[in-house]
Amino acid sequence: MEDAQDDQEQQRGGGVEKEEEEEEEEEEAGALSPSFPMGRVKKILKLDREINKVTSEALLLVSLSAELFLASLSAGARHAVLQKKRRIIKLDHIRSAARAHRPTSAFLLDCLPKPPPPPKAVSPTLKARSADEKPLPPGARRIDDFFRKPSADTQ
Repeated sequence: MEDAQDDQEQQRGGGVEKEEEEEEEEEEAGALSPSFPMGRVKKILKLDREINKVTSEALLLVSLSAELFLASLSAGARHAVLQKKRRIIKLDHIRSAARAHRPTSAFLLDCLPKPPPPPKAVSPTLKARSADEKPLPPGARRIDDFFRKPSADTQ
């Protein structure tokens, strides 16, 4: 009778071990699931005219690589924010994180927008000017310039 109970306990224990192994396999498989939508990643990859087809393995690797890259870049930006004792990550922090990592700076710094020029010191005479004389943002024109007749010098 005791042998039968021992056999039942071993069978139950064996079943628990199998369930634990299956749960571990599911957890390992879950570790490789990307957080980016695979369809979106595939569309981005297909924007390159040289790429006709993308295998599911390549798609998975590109997606996971993008996640690792963004995690590394955001960790570097977080480090830059903490050094400057700020609470918000800005473009300057991302730029400094890219500069700190050589392989990233080789391509990413060219893609980031240029930093704005430092503000010039405002003299008291500039403050006294009217609204018409304020400097325009880059690429903007005054309406007077639009309606002004071309002078003989420009023709």
